Amino acid sequence: MKKMREIIGWQDGHGDGIFSPGGAISNMYAMLLARYKMFPEVKEKGMSSVPKLVAFTSEHSHFSIKKGAAALGIGTESVICIKADERGKMIPSDLERRIIEAKQKGYVPFFVSATAGTTVYGAFDPLIAIADICKKHDIWMHVDGAWGGSLLMSRKHRWKLNGVERANSMTWNPHKMMAVPLQCSALLVREEGLMQSCNQMQACYLFQQDKHYDLSYDTGDKALQCGRHVDIFKLWLMWRAKGTIGFEAQIDKCLELSEYLYNKIKDREGYKMVFDGKPQHTNVCFWYLPPGVRYLEDKVEKMKRLHKVAPVIKARMMEYGTTMVSYQPQGDKVNFFRMVISNPAATFEDIDFLIEEIERLGQDL
Repeated sequence: MKKMREIIGWQDGHGDGIFSPGGAISNMYAMLLARYKMFPEVKEKGMSSVPKLVAFTSEHSHFSIKKGAAALGIGTESVICIKADERGKMIPSDLERRIIEAKQKGYVPFFVSATAGTTVYGAFDPLIAIADICKKHDIWMHVDGAWGGSLLMSRKHRWKLNGVERANSMTWNPHKMMAVPLQCSALLVREEGLMQSCNQMQACYLFQQDKHYDLSYDTGDKALQCGRHVDIFKLWLMWRAKGTIGFEAQIDKCLELSEYLYNKIKDREGYKMVFDGKPQHTNVCFWYLPPGVRYLEDKVEKMKRLHKVAPVIKARMMEYGTTMVSYQPQGDKVNFFRMVISNPAATFEDIDFLIEEIERLGQDL
């Protein structure tokens, strides 16, 4: 974990952290710490002892931010969703506007979650601008890098997370882009000792202070769980085997494959990209318009029929067992494909096959 903190950019890898069952729990840990940092009395006295708290996150962020607020008794209505631009990135000016608005209503802003690699578009929020706003208003800045955090391993792509070193905490899931077996999610925290004071219960029958070994290795009391997997062991073994350069190579390859897919379909007949420009992550979002939909002039009917295309093609993919690509709507956009490449064993030939298979399975629609 020290090495991961060094890669984030925290001086000498100082700080703290814990491995959790997944990014959703890591994000909840961050919110828990942010609340405790601002109002430590909440640990003993509960939510009745603190004012009305509000958190902020992008409208394209992961649902776990709201789920964490619900679990911690803060409430989903206290999570304010900030507008994103056409590429899915949080708009900093809207963030500051909503923070000021919340303060004017008597609420206390305590937590901002920026996303590094959104689930659908693979967008990276502008971390430097968000960090400036958090510093100005004295708010905990968290970076949900569950999906995009591993780009820090790549010298070619880590610029997309510029400003992450200014965050108070970061979620990073090696079980995603680094291909570590499930489950392996880390919550990294810049302030050392905060997790311990926030979560410890000092149960004397487990956490004796006179053990014969270095107590810093006994992480149990700073976790919410009692029994836990040794998730860090899988990551340590892979890191020893592949090295940082090995992880970098596989991440770069996945991004190269996604760019190859984008370049193949952006001007290909029957395909339309969901947003303009090269994707920032491996998420390639597009519509496939079969011949029966492609030339329709009635726009309402065209969108109605296009909405049904991706679910049918995906169902056929699963029936044939050839490939599988996710789809979803987003805002006012009808169902589109979201091809995400995270398997370093994939090849350019696999991408070519995917394109041909989509066309084969959708030709009669």
